[in-house]
Amino acid sequence: MSTAVLVIDVQQGLCEGEGAAHDVPGLIGRLNTVTARARSAGVPVLFIQHESGPGYLEHGTAAWQLANGLQHAPGDLRVRKTTPDSFLRTDLADHLQALGVRDVVVCGMHSEFCVDTTTRRALALGYPVRLVADAHSSAGNAHLSAPQVIAHHNATLANISSFGPRVSLVNTADLRFD
Repeated sequence: MSTAVLVIDVQQGLCEGEGAAHDVPGLIGRLNTVTARARSAGVPVLFIQHESGPGYLEHGTAAWQLANGLQHAPGDLRVRKTTPDSFLRTDLADHLQALGVRDVVVCGMHSEFCVDTTTRRALALGYPVRLVADAHSSAGNAHLSAPQVIAHHNATLANISSFGPRVSLVNTADLRFD
């Protein structure tokens, strides 16, 4: 298989309550479309879950679990991480190599942290990235609204050329696995 889908940090603790990502129900619907399309094409889906210490996204807690409504299948892989970089001190690269992956589709949360860092690391490792422009999200911050953060990262990541491989933007409706 030459492509894999990386669904980053779509966990209950990041989707509920104060500080939740923008448009969680819409995001989850788009992610379910992306992953269903991938599975139908035989493309592996990897759910990457951030974990931290006691009180915040602690492994095994309700907050650490995948978000309510996010569809996952028995064949989907799970990767645990502790930094914004989904490759750092994880087995993600090993999984991609074992699957023969040559490019990745990236979606999930948060645009300005884990999506950005993982996308840049994938490029540095030689993986072209299709960033699903309408299937990553942010909670925003004191300076930018969530839609502004998302738009900024779509524009910024799609214009990086220094790694060799590039980021191409694709909307959920236009994503195809050939």
